[in-house]
Amino acid sequence: MTARTAGERAAGLDRLGAIVVAALPACMAVANRSSPVVVGLAGLLLLAGSLAARRPLRPLLVSPLATPLGLAALAFLGWCGLSLAWSPLPGLSLRTLSEFLPALLGAYLVARLAPPHLASVAGPAAWILIATSLYVVADLASGLVIREALGQRVAAFAFNRPLLTGMLLIFPLAALLAARGRRGLAALTVAVFAAAAWRSVSGATVLGLAAGALTFGALRWLPARAGIGLTGAALLGALVLAPVEGDLLARTMPNALHQRLAGSSTRARVAIARSFGAAVAADPWRGAGYGTSGRFQDAPVAERIEPEMRFMLAVGHPHNSFLQVWAELGLVGATLAGLVLVLTLRALAAWTGLARGTALALLAAAGIVAFVEHGAWQAWWTAGVGAAIAWLRALHYQKQDRTNER
Repeated sequence: MTARTAGERAAGLDRLGAIVVAALPACMAVANRSSPVVVGLAGLLLLAGSLAARRPLRPLLVSPLATPLGLAALAFLGWCGLSLAWSPLPGLSLRTLSEFLPALLGAYLVARLAPPHLASVAGPAAWILIATSLYVVADLASGLVIREALGQRVAAFAFNRPLLTGMLLIFPLAALLAARGRRGLAALTVAVFAAAAWRSVSGATVLGLAAGALTFGALRWLPARAGIGLTGAALLGALVLAPVEGDLLARTMPNALHQRLAGSSTRARVAIARSFGAAVAADPWRGAGYGTSGRFQDAPVAERIEPEMRFMLAVGHPHNSFLQVWAELGLVGATLAGLVLVLTLRALAAWTGLARGTALALLAAAGIVAFVEHGAWQAWWTAGVGAAIAWLRALHYQKQDRTNER
């Protein structure tokens, strides 16, 4: 094989991997658990492209793991694995880990290898997200006749995962389009996606969009250090206060607000947070073990809390990823998670302008959704976060290239 042929083959694989990343929203709309497969396929294509081009993989994939942030993340994953030693539900823990780790690997490959190749598909990615959003709006307006015709589950909440995935992607994708001079397309993408989110039943998507937009807007008026400090304080505050979240809300949230938010089941969420918070108090140091939230009512720690508090432990997870880390991994796991957050923010301090603001907006959006929504280890969310980081790093490269040109 000639060098030219090898180069063309590598370029083709890289391009195909980038196209697969761009197609993620549409794939999720059709199959709302598909993101691990999509991101994993994209990661393998990009890895094959790197191998075909004979790019050195050590600086791309290995060296980042030797940085303080990489070591902290590995330590957190190591503690997750070590906790299997005392998990009372080893089968459940292993099954959860077997779903999470492949998604995490695919997300890492895409986040590290895709960024140089994403700028060229930013336009198609925007149109795919627009088309997906319009499909969601049309199907919801029609009473889900399209899903019924396709033989899919007829339920409005089936669009929640696709919309939450789009919420992760919209900030870096729109910022990248704006940085490339396509402000009109960026604005159209944001507007259409926001309309789909508002029309849906996914309150978490709307909340994430609002948090990200408010963060991005506020950061335009704040010094860099102040913006990073406020974002870090909010995220670390959510982590530190997670074990007492339920008690705090039970004491401070008025009945009128519960009634206004009845559709969000706020009373049940407060009860769930109180139950898992009580479990943390009963075993604060090492936790019940990774992945045990799926059957937390069967964990020995459940027998050490008041009987009326045990019922809500059977919901599958605490609907708060920060609290789930505490319940499953204890103080050690929460400390390592906090260290990862701090080191992530420190790394973002070296970014500038639009890239830094977009990164902090994405952190705020993802953080508030993690605080109110799904389980911590769900593979579809992990894969979506990896794709969002890839688009974010593509924006960072774009800004660097523009700076170097000057």
